[in-house]
Amino acid sequence: MNLNLEAAPADDAPVVIHTDGSCLGNPGPGGWAARLAYKNRVRYISGGFASTTNNRMELYAALYALESLKRPCRVELYTDSRYLRDAVEKGWLQSWLRKNWKKAKGGDVLNRDLWERVALMRSRHDLRLHWLESHAGHAENEEVDRLARFEARRDSLPPDTGYVPATADADAGDDRLRQAFPYPQEK
Repeated sequence: MNLNLEAAPADDAPVVIHTDGSCLGNPGPGGWAARLAYKNRVRYISGGFASTTNNRMELYAALYALESLKRPCRVELYTDSRYLRDAVEKGWLQSWLRKNWKKAKGGDVLNRDLWERVALMRSRHDLRLHWLESHAGHAENEEVDRLARFEARRDSLPPDTGYVPATADADAGDDRLRQAFPYPQEK
């Protein structure tokens, strides 16, 4: 169902999005899902990957929902991911941008490929994040949770090409991350 957001005026009702990610093992096969509601219209989107992490699935759910909007919108996004909420609400994302994708203690930010897209979507939409406790009876959150778990169980899931598995040797992992996402390094 098309939400027909191109025709909606900018000061109109917000798009209300509920998202969730699921991973069978962490890492393991994962699924993501989003419920987008605008006035009296509702649309569901979902997908999954063969080997990924729960945090990546939470980010994908929000990203695919935001990227599916055809114009800048006011968005109320509900998530049970503290990872997503804290990065945006506590200023981690802005700090990572200022520090060339380095964490406060100097290590590389995980999931940079997805966080760069989150930053772009934040600049495009008037976005407010709301945290919901998972499995606490929020009907829309339960819906997207079931759909994300269904997606994680599907056969023949595609690879998550941005996922870099953790290694026992942190330096080797950092090298693989740099190879996967070759960005200029600060000197």
